[in-house]
Amino acid sequence: MNTKRFLCYALAAFMILFTVQCGKKETVGKTDGNIVEGTDIEEPQADKNHKYIINGEATIADAQAAYDIEDYETAVEVARKFAEESNAEAQNLLGKCYYDGKGVEQSDTEAVKWFTLAAEQGFAEAQNRLGICYANGNGVEQSYTEAVKWYTLAAEQELAQAQCNLGACYANGDGVEQSYTEAVKWFTLAAEQEFDGAQYCLGLCYAKGNGVEQSYTEAVKWFTLAAEQELAQAQYCLGVCYEYGNGVEQSYTEAVKWYTLAAEQEYANAQCNLGACYANGDGVEQSYTEAVKWYKKAAEQGHAWAQFNLGGCYENGNGVEQSYTEAVKWYKKAAKQGNASAQCNLGYCYDYGYGVEQSHTKAAKWFTLAAEQEDATAQCNLGICYEYGEGVEQSYTEAAKWYTLAAERGYADAQNNLGGCYENGNGVEQSYTKAMEWYEKAAEQENKYAQYAIGNCYKRGHGVEKSYTKAVEWYKKAAEQGHEEAKKELDFMDF
Repeated sequence: MNTKRFLCYALAAFMILFTVQCGKKETVGKTDGNIVEGTDIEEPQADKNHKYIINGEATIADAQAAYDIEDYETAVEVARKFAEESNAEAQNLLGKCYYDGKGVEQSDTEAVKWFTLAAEQGFAEAQNRLGICYANGNGVEQSYTEAVKWYTLAAEQELAQAQCNLGACYANGDGVEQSYTEAVKWFTLAAEQEFDGAQYCLGLCYAKGNGVEQSYTEAVKWFTLAAEQELAQAQYCLGVCYEYGNGVEQSYTEAVKWYTLAAEQEYANAQCNLGACYANGDGVEQSYTEAVKWYKKAAEQGHAWAQFNLGGCYENGNGVEQSYTEAVKWYKKAAKQGNASAQCNLGYCYDYGYGVEQSHTKAAKWFTLAAEQEDATAQCNLGICYEYGEGVEQSYTEAAKWYTLAAERGYADAQNNLGGCYENGNGVEQSYTKAMEWYEKAAEQENKYAQYAIGNCYKRGHGVEKSYTKAVEWYKKAAEQGHEEAKKELDFMDF
């Protein structure tokens, strides 16, 4: 009998992806405070209401100081005075206030206006910010070409953020011809200035061998430098390296340490992996309750694997009260994001009516979506649908097709089912020899159904020389795993 399978929730082995998140660091431009040598400089003062107190005539330094203590209204008032006098630093600061809606009504258009005025005077930070506006289409028509232009001008002035952003453009081929070599060049320049975003991106390049010779050791070096600056993405990647022993000695304890630091910054990938560590007891005391806590945090941020894992917890009652309804809820969320494992499990729920109204048609739909993503479990399940005409028009040919795809991926149930197709000539040319080949592959993985089938082949001499001794040997293997028909065969043969 062919039984459809569902996937147990488990740690998703995340690939380190080249996702660059730069341009978000805040920096303060050079201060022109008219400091006279030998004069004691008073620290900026703020009252309990965070109101900046200006001593004497206001300067651009006062505008920046007011901004730093979050007295944005004063910062805007002072910066506007100097900005209208063409002071580039003030224009940049005023643009920043408009961009973030601090002290003024938020306006990307006004932000771009002031960034442009400062950028045209060669103010590097404004050039970088203007590049970001063009890259994102904030206040201007989106243009990577213009973004690259302004990033380049700032990068050539050695502004680390701009160098990192320019590297990202080369890595992704945005506004320039794609070149990992150029990306690495700019990431390195910024990373050597201790810019955490660039250190992280450079680590990714070394991890994947993009633009440099692949080296997990170098990747770990740069991830560590960024992680120590509390960059969540780098902390997560460093955790992955420790979990799998890439470039460092394998250590679940260290992995958990870095996952936790990133997870506490609400980084969803880290929350999901930390949940898996708790579920499996890797580097921490096993706790489904803690696993659910972290899965839920990531799942609520829309993280597909966390949604899948949380669905598994509800399916099995691990760390939560068992509920197929909740399981289906989370599987659906992940499935709609294209998560193949969730699609497969959702299909299984529809197939058996767990948490939803039973529907073979909907089951086949979700199995198909997952199978087309090369999910072996779903391919096997879809094969069963076609073999028995459940939710689809019956077709041995289609059944054999999907069994073959899953079997070639090493999926034992599919190998056993494909063996059955060859033994009976269903959807393929009948061949006992090929049937035995697939049964043996499945049996090597301790598949009890294949073990029983091999016993039958030896009993009947199908594809092998008839041998009661070997038939008994295989029936025993299947019986030891609880195969009832194998037990009956042994009883009938008086063994």
